[in-house]
Amino acid sequence: MKRSIEPVARRRASLPARIAGLFLIVAAATAAPGCGIGYIARGAYEEARLLWNRRPIDRELADDSLTPQDREKLETVLRVRRFAADKLGLNAGGAYLTVTDVDQDAIVHVVMAAPQDSLTPYTWWFPIVGSVPYRGYFSEADADAEAREMQARGYDTMVRSAVAFSSLGFFDDPLLSNLLKLDRVELAGVIIHELFHRTYFLPSDAIFDESAANWVGARGALAFFAETEGADCADTAEARAVLESNLKFSRFLLGEQALLLRIYMSGEPREEILKRRAAAFVQIRTDYARLAPGLSGLERFDLDKEPLNNAVLLNYLIYFHDLDDFEALYRADGGDLKRTIARTIELARANPGDPFHAIWEAARKTQPQNQAAGGLSASAENIAADRRPSYPPKK
Repeated sequence: MKRSIEPVARRRASLPARIAGLFLIVAAATAAPGCGIGYIARGAYEEARLLWNRRPIDRELADDSLTPQDREKLETVLRVRRFAADKLGLNAGGAYLTVTDVDQDAIVHVVMAAPQDSLTPYTWWFPIVGSVPYRGYFSEADADAEAREMQARGYDTMVRSAVAFSSLGFFDDPLLSNLLKLDRVELAGVIIHELFHRTYFLPSDAIFDESAANWVGARGALAFFAETEGADCADTAEARAVLESNLKFSRFLLGEQALLLRIYMSGEPREEILKRRAAAFVQIRTDYARLAPGLSGLERFDLDKEPLNNAVLLNYLIYFHDLDDFEALYRADGGDLKRTIARTIELARANPGDPFHAIWEAARKTQPQNQAAGGLSASAENIAADRRPSYPPKK
């Protein structure tokens, strides 16, 4: 009988949860102001448990009872991490050389919150990572309780599950067995996404960190399959469809973001703003219904399946902000993905206050006529009254 190391729980995560790298930095989890000792202790315990139960993937592959499906995916993980290190310049270190069994799809439940009249996320502060627009719980009940508390304070909220995380290089992260439920293209994208987090992290800018990792993961997966299997193979075609869908969805969000920002920055009474945003949410769902058929089956999103509020939209905006900025820089670099990744990191380090504008400007200087598909500027600078390219507006 073939042995499978996949968990038995049914996969329920939406797309951002499947690709998301949740910053779980228990190495820095000291009793810092604003961080509950119990919360930190639970995080440290869960991280230690995952690390303690690691098993070398090479040893798993030597087991004849391993199922063919798991064998193929474990071999893919090893090839992807080697490709990411050798061809993309990412810091693979000792990450994803081991696997840890988990008995559920979601390892963390993430709470997000935002004011009802603003697209500026509520943030929590943690050591090293700084301010982040989400807080993770290992118990869904605890996450729901946090969300209810935030709702009582007048915030929009959402709770989502996350199936992957990055310790940002503090530990040699194992592959979690729940990821073996993903197909090979999704799996490759997740591994590269997380390795980008391991390579570079900009404190207190989750929008840049996640959007950059999202683009690198999708573009990197396409590069991996094109090089290892050929430009015309099925996996390459699927990876290309994933990237194209991500870019389409990012452009869609740019327009819908502009719609809401015009309302929230109008200066009208709050009651009128809330009335206008309700109509805007209806329009956003209608716009998404028109977009959805043009997205690949792999990259369907959930805007037509969940009630909309600012926290729900921020969940997407964090992971899909101005992806055309990165794509434009990639074109300016002549399709040299390793160079684009290095330049993205260099520009973020040199411009930590506004990395998106720095990337957009670098691409524009190289190719002055370069614009995002659909006629939208590669920067979001034209969407808000203050004309600044960053999202959310800087305070």
